[in-house]
Amino acid sequence: MTDYAPLRLHVPEPTGRPGCQTDFSYLHLSDAGTVRKPPIDVEPAETSDLAYSLVRVLDDDGQAVGPWNPQLSNELVLRGMRAMLKTRIFDARMITAQRQKKLSFYMQCLGEEAIATAHTLALRDGDMCFPTYRQQGILVAREYPLVDMICQLLSNEADPLKGRQLPIMYSSKAAGFFSISGNLATQFIQAVGWGMASAIKGDTRIASAWIGDGATAESDFHTALTFAHVYRAPVILNVVNNQWAISTFQAIAGGEGTTFANRGVGCGIASLRVDGNDFLAVYAASQWAAERARRNLGPSLIEWVTYRAGPHSSSDDPSKYRPADDYSHFPLGDPIARLKQHMIGLGIWSEAQHEALHKELEGEVIAAQKEAESHGSLLDGHLPTAASMFEDVYKDLPEHLRRQRQELGV
Repeated sequence: MTDYAPLRLHVPEPTGRPGCQTDFSYLHLSDAGTVRKPPIDVEPAETSDLAYSLVRVLDDDGQAVGPWNPQLSNELVLRGMRAMLKTRIFDARMITAQRQKKLSFYMQCLGEEAIATAHTLALRDGDMCFPTYRQQGILVAREYPLVDMICQLLSNEADPLKGRQLPIMYSSKAAGFFSISGNLATQFIQAVGWGMASAIKGDTRIASAWIGDGATAESDFHTALTFAHVYRAPVILNVVNNQWAISTFQAIAGGEGTTFANRGVGCGIASLRVDGNDFLAVYAASQWAAERARRNLGPSLIEWVTYRAGPHSSSDDPSKYRPADDYSHFPLGDPIARLKQHMIGLGIWSEAQHEALHKELEGEVIAAQKEAESHGSLLDGHLPTAASMFEDVYKDLPEHLRRQRQELGV
């Protein structure tokens, strides 16, 4: 006999399944302009309310309101629109190319363009980003050549990585873009280490780390938070909560009943929860966190609340595990549409200008794709020579590998 019922486990369930509309009330939104902006030198424990609320600048009418309004110049706002739109067009063209079997694999960031682009524009040249596979907007915002990006996707003769990385796993030291890893969460601990090294050298450059909501369940995430807190590493820790890992809802990684931003507060790190589809809010929060890092005030963790509008990858069919029209009901809207509304309200933009920019950027992406495809694609077999497998490992090629290369005839 016992006074207790049998023990049981709680298995989180998504709030929407195929055939039914998602209930997004779990998001706990804040009205635009209502969340306070603390001073740069705030103590981490004093940001606990910011880890549960939601920093927003753009209201439903496209007006910039509240203390987080970054007061951007028209030039910077236009630059942001260009970067977001270019990223979206690039994604669309590359998805089509993948369906045409010109490349083997692709991952788009549809609906998340504001996060990488606005964040990058708030950083400085030389700051190092440690991205996941959905931050191509960093390279676009830093005006990295599209031809080089596409050659990497095509794994062709001009691939700067010589076919050694899965498509979309770019790498560019010059652009401050650390090599993407297919092993989740590795970037977090690497970024903290890089930031610590920058401080040890007496440099002024900071690091920016990226992770998805699902990958926060990896041990490297927690190790990174510990080291960042203990050594006050000059790093921004970005958690992109787009509500889904591959096919598992964010609650499976611990997002039910709390927030991912709150994990930062619990580790002694100043933390924010921010509307990731609000370009101005993303810029303002990124600028705030970057300033803390540069002034030796320690790391910041930012949870970007957004929605993965498309499939996880070109190999995924999201209609198998969530409603097909989910994104159209997502309460934070579309980042490009929201910034466009704001720009029109400022009198610096119009539907005609938007359409003209779309055509211009589409032409730019198409031209870059044609140039990249002239170096080959999966369809024509113009791949890096087999000799490249012997390169970039040893300073001086050992004799046994030299013999193997000769036997291969390359």
